[in-house]
Amino acid sequence: DPYYRFNDVMYRWISLDNWTYSRTFKTPFDVRKWQKVNLVFEGVDTVAEILINNITIGRTDNMFNRYSFDITRIIKEVNFVEVRFLSAISYAAEQSRCHKGYSVPPACPPPVQKGECHVNFIRKEQCSFSWDWGPSFPTQGIWKDVRIEAYNHYHLIYFTLTPFFEKSAQQWSLQIESIFDVVSSKPISGLVTVSIPKLQTQQTFSVKLQPGEGSIVLLVNINKSATVETWWPNGHGKQTGYNVTTVFTMEAGHKIEKFSKAYFRTVELVQEPISGSPGLSFYFRINDRPIFMKGSNWIPADSFQDRVTYDTYWLLLKSAADANMNALRVWGGGVYEQDEFYDICDELGIMIWQDFMFACALYPTDQNYLESVRAEVTHQVRRLKSHPSIILWSGNNENEAAIASNWFSIPHADREVYIRDYVMLYVKNIQEIVLAEDKSRPFVVSSPTNGLESVKEGWISQNPYDTHYGDTHFYDYDNDCWDWTHYPKTRFASEYGFQSWPSFSTLEKVSSAEDWSYTSNFSLHRQHHKNGNDEMIQQIEYHFKLPQSADPVKKFKDLIYLTQVMQAQCVKAETEFYRFSQSEIVKGEGHTMGALYWQLNDIWQAPSWASLEYGGKWKLLHYFAQNFFAPLLPVAYEDRDVLCIYGISDLHTDHQLMLRVTVHAWSSLEPACTLVKDNVTVKAQSARAIYKEPVSDLLRRCGNCTRESCVVTFHLVGQAGLRSPTNHHFLSSLKDAVGLEKAQLSASISQKDSIYIFDLRTTAVAPFVFLDVGSIKGRFNENGFLMTEKRKVVVFHPWEPTTVEQLEQALSLISLTDIV
Repeated sequence: DPYYRFNDVMYRWISLDNWTYSRTFKTPFDVRKWQKVNLVFEGVDTVAEILINNITIGRTDNMFNRYSFDITRIIKEVNFVEVRFLSAISYAAEQSRCHKGYSVPPACPPPVQKGECHVNFIRKEQCSFSWDWGPSFPTQGIWKDVRIEAYNHYHLIYFTLTPFFEKSAQQWSLQIESIFDVVSSKPISGLVTVSIPKLQTQQTFSVKLQPGEGSIVLLVNINKSATVETWWPNGHGKQTGYNVTTVFTMEAGHKIEKFSKAYFRTVELVQEPISGSPGLSFYFRINDRPIFMKGSNWIPADSFQDRVTYDTYWLLLKSAADANMNALRVWGGGVYEQDEFYDICDELGIMIWQDFMFACALYPTDQNYLESVRAEVTHQVRRLKSHPSIILWSGNNENEAAIASNWFSIPHADREVYIRDYVMLYVKNIQEIVLAEDKSRPFVVSSPTNGLESVKEGWISQNPYDTHYGDTHFYDYDNDCWDWTHYPKTRFASEYGFQSWPSFSTLEKVSSAEDWSYTSNFSLHRQHHKNGNDEMIQQIEYHFKLPQSADPVKKFKDLIYLTQVMQAQCVKAETEFYRFSQSEIVKGEGHTMGALYWQLNDIWQAPSWASLEYGGKWKLLHYFAQNFFAPLLPVAYEDRDVLCIYGISDLHTDHQLMLRVTVHAWSSLEPACTLVKDNVTVKAQSARAIYKEPVSDLLRRCGNCTRESCVVTFHLVGQAGLRSPTNHHFLSSLKDAVGLEKAQLSASISQKDSIYIFDLRTTAVAPFVFLDVGSIKGRFNENGFLMTEKRKVVVFHPWEPTTVEQLEQALSLISLTDIV
């Protein structure tokens, strides 16, 4: 396994070599009957020369492009095909060497990443040369389908459906775009019939295809008497799609029938003045409804893309939807994901913020490079724009910030050269193509950006992190993460997060016994973020005692657990801050309308910011996300010793609810006191204060409580089973908690249909109770909770067949009181 121990470094020789893939194939049809025969590569990674029967038919230099080579005159009955690759590392170095005028930084990644140099000079997955959460595996090969196409007259290459809504006429229409390769030397005319039976819509058009690359754009007006069900993000409605049949009947021969799905939804990125706040808003309106975006950032699911299957995608994306997410940002240092990824997002209602693949670097703008990028962008927009899940195109990741904050120490005199390149690449090329190819969704040039303000300032704003405009990325590992006053009250938080280690069962598969300590060579080798392991310890020490076990393996497992507790608690605090800021302006800041933490998934088994481990196992953070992204949620924070509880709702109607606040002593399973507040109004899609009380008053009401001896839990209850998760608020650090006893935890497991019931018991109040069934694939309905009652029932949803016996054998049950 390339991921085993230190193999990423041991196997470096593979990527320094040049590799050739070859085979012999028989042509399964009579070549003479066809006017045109193409060899088509959906994806080649990356730099290669392609030969058939020892004749070079073309070259590739862009992993994100589709290549079609005319082999009509070369193909025989039996053929020998070769794809001769060049090492991506040596190609990138050579391109950089040839760029004589000025350097294009960064030259190399930081040493802690153990990566390769000049990745910005090759149109390849940028993180394949290493990143701060991933290894360097600069692959060479054919990463997508390859086929031979033979046709006469004409051939359909791209086919897209884009919905539009005309407000004044209250009319939906569907724009259908077809791009053909027309072999014939004369124009070809014919008829196109489009039918959408469910919407009682059928239209026939007369069309004419021009020789060469001919395109047809048809506008189908949807029957006004039909009710169009729109596509909604997860948690806001259904994801209805309609079957569309498009039939091309051309004079010169065969009929083409296209079966596809059309989705109807509108999207606007709203940047408008806000009263009481300088700057502009930054939020998304879907079908005319403002939507608070809840979710995370997506990175490639594997260093080896052929290992990423439909099942890989389904597990990760379904886990996102199950945690109440409605959005993911496909980050610009990876790949434009495979079609299946976007199909699943369409189905699950996950909105996609789609970056173009440029990240944390400056890039060249010579003619060859720009031509390759133009082809890449055109291809990707045509390939993907029919997906309702994609709601935004974004030009790059952090490259505006890189210039604005001068990450690469560029002398002031040279700055203009790089700004000119930036505008040339992202504005004059990428933005121009996107706006021409797709008028149905917004485009921003970078992330983070100040949006329209960045445009006004010549595309590079003075401070792209300004909270009054656009989106922000925010990381702070030094300050106490429980203290919400450090967080930016931004319009849109598109990146923020904290690291943790993946569970022992995940690490075990790629390590050996000598690696199982926090300070082993392996643990240092896997950490690609400078001082990352120390930063986790520092953040843990703010609130928890470090494990002191004499057994090194237990100590390692305890530390892993604490990193996950810390990460979950930190991201919870920050996300809740963003959610409760959505309806208010404080000192000119607020109206936060998005929280996408960094990051959803992992590329290998290592410490990272992810909430899903490599293989899909849920970290504690992912269980917490299910709660902190819940559609209805009470959130507590303290402001100058006053406890404030906000009611947060993504629901479309107002609700009259009951707020129940309970104070528990750490030393007792009987609540110290309970406050019930009736007729609390929680307004639709908003966050409002519903309870305020000085902590001292609350404690006084509860008899013998102090900050150290008690903890607060609270939830909202409404009509017809409406209920929020139970949230908690710690009144002191847990290392200072008084009265916490070692809880004896036990579980009895039984099977009910396809799920397993875990009946838990505890002898004392137990914080962060964590059930772990090792490498048995599946997830619990909740985990990492504060157990304040003797009994609790937890459900396990297996992803593969298992038994009660296997679960009993694998189960480890731990709480904070087990860490000594």
